Amino acid sequence: MAQMQLLKTLSIDFMGWRRPAVIASAIVSLLFIGSMVIQGFNFGLDFTGGTIIEVGYERPAELSEIRDALDEGGFSGAIVQHFGSQRDVIIRLPLKEGQEASAQLSNMVFQALNATSEGAIDLRRAEFVGPQVGEELREDGGLATLFALIGILIYVAVRFEWRFAVGAVVATIHDVIFTIGVFSLLQIEFNLSVLAAVLAVIGYSVNDTVVIYDRVRENFRRMRKGTVIDIVNRSINETLSRTIITGGTTLLVVFALYIFGGEVLKGFSLALIIGIIIGTYSSIYVATAAVVWLGISKTDLIPPPKEKTEAEVRP
Repeated sequence: MAQMQLLKTLSIDFMGWRRPAVIASAIVSLLFIGSMVIQGFNFGLDFTGGTIIEVGYERPAELSEIRDALDEGGFSGAIVQHFGSQRDVIIRLPLKEGQEASAQLSNMVFQALNATSEGAIDLRRAEFVGPQVGEELREDGGLATLFALIGILIYVAVRFEWRFAVGAVVATIHDVIFTIGVFSLLQIEFNLSVLAAVLAVIGYSVNDTVVIYDRVRENFRRMRKGTVIDIVNRSINETLSRTIITGGTTLLVVFALYIFGGEVLKGFSLALIIGIIIGTYSSIYVATAAVVWLGISKTDLIPPPKEKTEAEVRP
């Protein structure tokens, strides 16, 4: 509690750094957009189509030996990872011509693994995603992101003022570009779990932005003295303790997922780590700075005085 009070007494000039911060954000955003245009994404089987097979071994499995067995069986290009424990293995096979049924392909893979394995193998799961389904998932994911941005614009515009809505949407787009841009630049696999993390980042970023906006509106109505920059800086400093505590505890959980969650959760947790850090930054230096640049003033947020009725004016 004492630390929260200490943070509330800080007087950091956040808005004094808004120009360098926005310039840096613009440069990095252009880098990520260029990567997305030139390199594209390393889409997972959820979006490109293919087969996912999960098998269990009696003893810890060596991934290199499994890859060699698959190559010998004619299944080159397979992605092999541990799933949960060292005895659980998940195999991802890209879509190839002539593979129309997951049962047939999974049986062929199972036979290839059995031929080189010393112990018994248990086939636990086999899933097949066709190319048409993968294309529909890509389109639906893009539409989900677009509808989320439209919903944010409407919500913030109704609750606050149009300048706040523009700032919130710009910050959210900024967060999405940064999050998916890292996956494009480093060619990390982009699958449905990563898309779910991106949508979660959108909600997290908006929540943090709305907290600051709410304090800005409150201070505009309460503080009769001070410039717009002074009021905005004070509002950010007053919400800094909440931002640090919320973001810090969330990051602890997400880092634990990234370290101990295994390969399957690495993409999901990495997207959340990037999104939480960038979302906290953008709430201050993109969303709030945009409101300042759009010319917000006290008259925009202070409600107009109520007109007196004829009965109230009459003595």
